[in-house]
Amino acid sequence: MSFKPSIPLTPHRTLEGVELKQLQTHADGRGFFRELIRVTDDFFREGFGQWSISRMHVGVIKAWHLHEKQVDWWYVNRGVIKVALHDTRPDSITFRRTMELLMGDHHPPVILRIPPGVAHGCRCLDGPAELFYITSRVYDPSDEGRIPHDDPEIGYDWLSGPPIK
Repeated sequence: MSFKPSIPLTPHRTLEGVELKQLQTHADGRGFFRELIRVTDDFFREGFGQWSISRMHVGVIKAWHLHEKQVDWWYVNRGVIKVALHDTRPDSITFRRTMELLMGDHHPPVILRIPPGVAHGCRCLDGPAELFYITSRVYDPSDEGRIPHDDPEIGYDWLSGPPIK
């Protein structure tokens, strides 16, 4: 399956290195089948380190989190989350830009690739939400970074509701 963005990825809507892989769903009367990632996907070029799940209840906000070396791939299995991403990389063409998107039920099924240096977080809008994520490396506390959710330099309002245009 080739990479196809699920939303228009224009310079003001995305961050350098952030990618969305549109997923194809095969549904019938029994349910559905959806392939997420293949080891041969260019989208998955950094490879597998660890697979985890996070369950969040409505209203929960988890932010800001970032890595120096690790790549994350996110998939929302159930519920709806509002994802925010902020570019902290001084050498990036999208330095200090923020983007947001909705993932989960009633939204196009996608895998979100988050490169190192992009701060990320989410808010559960409909839940409980289940966020499955693969990381390119096994857990390493020295690669974990945190920024306060209300960091004035980022200036992101986690309580503002959708719409995301």
